[in-house]
Amino acid sequence: MGVSRVIIIGGGLAGSEAAWQAGRRGLRVDLHEMRPVRTTPVHATSDLAELVCSNSLKSNLLDTASGLLKEEMRRCDSLIIRVADTVKVPAGGALAVDRERFARGVTEAIQTLPSVRVVREEVKAIPSDGPCILATGPLASDAIAESIAGFTGRGYLYFYDAISPIIDADTIDTSMVFRASRYGKGGDDYLNCPLTEQEYDRFYEALLGAAEAPTHEFEKEINYFEGCLPIEEMARRGRDTLLFGPMKPVGLVDPRTGRQPFAVVQLRQDNLAADFYSMVGFQNHLRFPEQTRVFLMIPGLASAEFPRLGQVHRNSYINAPAILLPTFQARRRRDLFFAGQISGVEGYLESAASGLIAGVNAARLAEGQPPLIFPATTALGALSRYISSADSAYYQPTNIAFGLLPPLDRDIRDKKQKKAILVRRALDDLETFIGRSVPATAPVR
Repeated sequence: MGVSRVIIIGGGLAGSEAAWQAGRRGLRVDLHEMRPVRTTPVHATSDLAELVCSNSLKSNLLDTASGLLKEEMRRCDSLIIRVADTVKVPAGGALAVDRERFARGVTEAIQTLPSVRVVREEVKAIPSDGPCILATGPLASDAIAESIAGFTGRGYLYFYDAISPIIDADTIDTSMVFRASRYGKGGDDYLNCPLTEQEYDRFYEALLGAAEAPTHEFEKEINYFEGCLPIEEMARRGRDTLLFGPMKPVGLVDPRTGRQPFAVVQLRQDNLAADFYSMVGFQNHLRFPEQTRVFLMIPGLASAEFPRLGQVHRNSYINAPAILLPTFQARRRRDLFFAGQISGVEGYLESAASGLIAGVNAARLAEGQPPLIFPATTALGALSRYISSADSAYYQPTNIAFGLLPPLDRDIRDKKQKKAILVRRALDDLETFIGRSVPATAPVR
């Protein structure tokens, strides 16, 4: 069979990963990205795979579900993980990246593939022929969103996501903060702003009284994703909510006092030059002047300058179980794939993983081969099973978690041992799966 074409709409994490998976197999790929012809409220560059919220792809440790998913993606030659590994910044056990170098690295890698053509234009409707991968991201333009809504026939679901402020490192008072990672994992990768109980109470009351940013007409019914609640929304749930969330002091000891602080604000390095730090878990929907007023109350941040303040934006997604197969194909149109947050997964890592699966399967379809379903015992397979078989009446996007994997055939009470066995089973099953699927999923050298 001659070289075939795959159309990909959207150059974010999922679209870029899908283009890599299809393009490195020799398929001709047209990757459509509307930026910079048409901008979005949160993107700042025209690079592919630009990160607009956190710079972290979560834990890199194999005793976590996100660590397992990364390892599986490495074994499937994921471009997103490959580039992230080369531009990582200190973040304890997490894989965090220099945003600019990461996006630039992904863009350059895609551009080196001779079979991939990046088309800078807005696609306003779903192409009539495929294989086509819709990886429009959570900020799909109105035109393509209307087209997708028409295709799904079930309306268009959405939730609201929020991004955290970034601080100029030179404006942090380092005499009032200490370096440490929670439980000592990963060295002294985070800056920690400790608060006494009195300082916390003053901050908490100020946060409760801070004015929110105005709501647009299309934002009247805000439905926040539970995994990324604005900090003021968490605060409204009670005084102690933040102490069990982003301001949790557990696992941190201030070396100057030898004690655990009452509360802590963690700052994570945001780029390799270490001249910017992001406020971990401080996504919010407050007016900009209010953010500055309240956050300057945090010890060590009295003179802080914010190159970027927090904001909320709409994240759109389809009701995946009603629409998608575990191959990320649409049930009623098999040459149409969805990938990224529009497909009903949540998070950077999960978006890239969906792009990997969609890219592999779109390439196989173009070559006349049957699509692949990853083993349910793997993180890739568990994610695929969730988006295609969860209860569509109550569907909400989710991050990868060990709870999505099938249970073991025996009861193991020791959590550490149980996770280790789940990880080993997943990686063994993935290796067997890759071996049987050669050359479809084996890395091209």
